[in-house]
Amino acid sequence: MDKADKVILEQLLYDGRLSARKISQRVDMSTVTILSRVKKMTKANIIKGYTVLLDAENMGYNLSVIIEIVAKKDKILNVANSFAQMKNVCVVYTHTGSTDITIIAKFRDRNDLSAFMASLVKLEHVVSTMSNVILHTIKEDFRLL
Repeated sequence: MDKADKVILEQLLYDGRLSARKISQRVDMSTVTILSRVKKMTKANIIKGYTVLLDAENMGYNLSVIIEIVAKKDKILNVANSFAQMKNVCVVYTHTGSTDITIIAKFRDRNDLSAFMASLVKLEHVVSTMSNVILHTIKEDFRLL
């Protein structure tokens, strides 16, 4: 990936609906070059897909929670993959440290959170959980460029 690819990605990250023609006008490259580079980055799995950014609170998800999980040592990836399938879970990380897995999930209210937490402790191979309710989201943006 070179500087030109990064310029194209920056344009797509801030408006994934931009046409190759519009990008070419903004970055002074031909439309064919833009299309070719986007195709190459997609094939290389640099671009995995296109999506829309939603405002969770405006959709009624008023609670964001960071949940740390300790799992049985030989089952960490199994447990993490189980979390990845859950509707409210936005992020799943396995990591080093005093816990094994961190998830970030969003809920409509305390009742939804409570039901979710009750289901977590019933999961096979989950040893313990610790949850932290997020009070203010200052930045939530996974665009790297």
